[in-house]
Amino acid sequence: MPDPRQYELMYVISPDVGEDGVVALNTQVDEVVGGLGGRIEKTDNWGRRRLAYEVDNHREGTYIVSLIEGSGEIIRELDRKLRVLDSVLRHLIVRVDEDLRKAERARQRRQDRQQRRRRPGASSSRAPSAEPAPAPEEPRESKASDASAPEPTVEVEKPKEEQ
Repeated sequence: MPDPRQYELMYVISPDVGEDGVVALNTQVDEVVGGLGGRIEKTDNWGRRRLAYEVDNHREGTYIVSLIEGSGEIIRELDRKLRVLDSVLRHLIVRVDEDLRKAERARQRRQDRQQRRRRPGASSSRAPSAEPAPAPEEPRESKASDASAPEPTVEVEKPKEEQ
C-alpha cells in the first residue's frame, strides 16, 4: 500500500438500534477496515443527538466518528457497505490527511518565524560592545538659514481666474 491516507468517517445510526446494535455496527466497520489492510486510529461515540432535519421519520440518531488510515479501496468498500445497511441513516467520509499536512506546515512556519525572531545573541543578555551606543538624535528645527537641509518642493495649482 503506497503512502496510506487518513479519512474521517462519520455515520448516524437510527435511534431504533440499541447499544448492542451500535457495537455490532462498529465491529462490522472494524472488520472491513482490518480485512483490507487498514487500521482505525480512533473511534468516538458522540451518543444520541438531535438531527438537523428529519430523516426517515427520525428526529434523533446516534453519531459515531472514526479516524481511518488506509487506501481508497477500504473507503469504497465502507461506502458500499454503509449505503446498504438500513440502520445507518446517513454517513460521510472525508479525506483529512491533506488538511493535517497543511496544518503541520503552517505550525512549522510559525515555529521557524519565532526561532528567527529569537536568534542567539539578539536577546537582552548580549555582551556589551566596546563602543558606547550612539545617543538618539533629537528632532531638528527648520531654520531659514539652514542650507544643509534641502527644502521640500511642493507644487500648488493656482485656481484660474475668470475673465
